[in-house]
Amino acid sequence: MLKLALPLRLHLSLVIVVGTALLQYNAWLCLGIYGAIALVWAVFLRVPIPQLAGILGIELIFLSFMALPMGWERASFLLLRSLICLVTMNSFLLTLPPHSFAIALKSLPVPAPIKANLLLTGQYLEILLDEVTRMQRSAQLRGLNGKPAWLRYTNAAMIGALYLRSLDRAERVYAAMVIRGYNGQLPVEAIFKPKQRFLVLFACTLASGLTISSYNLVRVF
Repeated sequence: MLKLALPLRLHLSLVIVVGTALLQYNAWLCLGIYGAIALVWAVFLRVPIPQLAGILGIELIFLSFMALPMGWERASFLLLRSLICLVTMNSFLLTLPPHSFAIALKSLPVPAPIKANLLLTGQYLEILLDEVTRMQRSAQLRGLNGKPAWLRYTNAAMIGALYLRSLDRAERVYAAMVIRGYNGQLPVEAIFKPKQRFLVLFACTLASGLTISSYNLVRVF
């Protein structure tokens, strides 16, 4: 199967999301086309279906509370449009290798401080999750499998220790990055090759034509 570079995956995902978000209301035909494209994109990236379904379920529950007061017809269109955008971006995020989101982000015209913050945030979240797993395993080995009330007290008491341990480890990781030459800039280049530029341009043209045609279709019908 054809392998796409991370910056190219990000650009193509954004093209699908922006094109879908700008669709004219009630343009069901164009929305269905974007839905098919999003499904093909998810299959192409080989996204893990259980993880994708779990994330989409949580996100759609939150969105339904915001959309349902607008009326059933309008809410159904907005929810389906949001679902297509979420499928596209979650497929991209779930198939990213570790520590690679900032590399893909470098291809976008985003200020350097934002890129650095996203990189360090991703590092800290991974450290936090790793510390949670280690503390849970340590508690199980010590036999902390008693009553739920005791477990709730234990978990609440461990939050402070978790914060201190993860913060200390994050400082050590950042110090190691600085020693290895990190100065806020990623030592990678995200320059598209001619074929990749043509693919992005083709996707933008196709999405622009489909989105613009949605306004004409709604006026006709």
